[in-house]
Amino acid sequence: MERLDVLVREDQEHLIHPLHHPQDHQHPLMMVEGRGAILKDAEGREYIDGLSCLWNVNAGHGRAELAQAAAEQMARLAFVSSYAGMSNIPAVHLAERLVALAYPNTSGVYFTTGGAESNESAFKMARYYWKVRGRPSKVKIISRTHAYHGLTLGAMSATGMAAFHKMFGPLAPEFLQIPAPYAYRWTGGGDVGIGAADALEQAIKREGPDTVAAFIAEPVQGAGGVIVPPPTYFPRIREICDRHDVLFIADEVITGFGRTGRWFALGHWGVQPDLVTFAKGVTSAYLPLGGVLASRKVHDAVLEAPPDKKFMHAATYSGHPTCCAVALRNLDILDKEGLVERAGPMGRRLLAGLETLRDLPVVGDVRGFGLMCGVELVTDKKAKTPALGLGGRVIQEARSRGLLPRLRVGSADPPIGDTICLAPPLMTPPETIDKIVEILRAALTAAAR
Repeated sequence: MERLDVLVREDQEHLIHPLHHPQDHQHPLMMVEGRGAILKDAEGREYIDGLSCLWNVNAGHGRAELAQAAAEQMARLAFVSSYAGMSNIPAVHLAERLVALAYPNTSGVYFTTGGAESNESAFKMARYYWKVRGRPSKVKIISRTHAYHGLTLGAMSATGMAAFHKMFGPLAPEFLQIPAPYAYRWTGGGDVGIGAADALEQAIKREGPDTVAAFIAEPVQGAGGVIVPPPTYFPRIREICDRHDVLFIADEVITGFGRTGRWFALGHWGVQPDLVTFAKGVTSAYLPLGGVLASRKVHDAVLEAPPDKKFMHAATYSGHPTCCAVALRNLDILDKEGLVERAGPMGRRLLAGLETLRDLPVVGDVRGFGLMCGVELVTDKKAKTPALGLGGRVIQEARSRGLLPRLRVGSADPPIGDTICLAPPLMTPPETIDKIVEILRAALTAAAR
């Protein structure tokens, strides 16, 4: 194996990382192997993958059958364009399979290479739909504070975390945000779900229904701090969108493919969106793939458009045959091993364990849904004063003890404390789930000193 010091030096000299600052890469972990829920670095140290890397290695690491699926497809046909007039067998089979797994109103699939591209595509599909239907002024996109929808320009403009905007503004026009259904910090009184949903109706009325194309929401806000909606929220959102002719885009990039205990998360509340964006878990991250699932009514707008209004949206790697082949094999694994259903009880086990951390003075809130949980840190439990800066120390203490969680960096405005996010692979053994809680308690205690 190459010398670690040489690799680190070359990394520091040449590789620009996501969310890059040089001080974060003085002592990087150089990962070399993954098996199940465990990652190993170049020095032989092992870590529990507490976030499925980036919420996406759902089936776990080291799945030889996924590597085999890629190799077999590459040997046969690695790539071919899916532009109009061309197709390939894996893309056709995957589209058919996804429509069958998704919401009953789903009809078609447009493939992308990742979550941000999926959301960009959904925004364009929403605007396209209204233009085909003779309402071209409906262009605005409404999202929520604490939302994460990606960091390309349009997706960043829908993302509700100011830290991602600061050095890249101005944001794209015609994007606006409303409050999230954030129960721990809700100050509006009454039912949080109803109050937060009604904020959407107020925004639509304020902007004018004839100007609003779509509302986008994650079923559970992931990178924003694992914010779980009350059960009243999404049924009310669906009613409001229907009442004002606004398309509802569900960003299921994190929640799709089993993370919440169902293939797609809005089914927990009996709600069907108009568009669904997905990525991450569709291949368990073994190859980049994403897409947009379109409802029958949106799909029909594409199919019925005259030639001069055709769907002029495209990407080179849409419907990439190798990526689609890996996705098909990954769906087989999730299905045959019962990993989707397993996420429910394993998530409850993880959440129950994390609830025991509430006795620690720095733990303000513990929340979760399926196999995704968050622990929000405070400096004063009664006042819910956000802890800012503590989370970084917790992450370092956890890493030194063999756990890799993720930090949602807190802010004073809007208030949210540093939040430790956890979403291990869906196949994580029960004893490893319990070990996550044990390590996190020790890390919180050490960091708070």
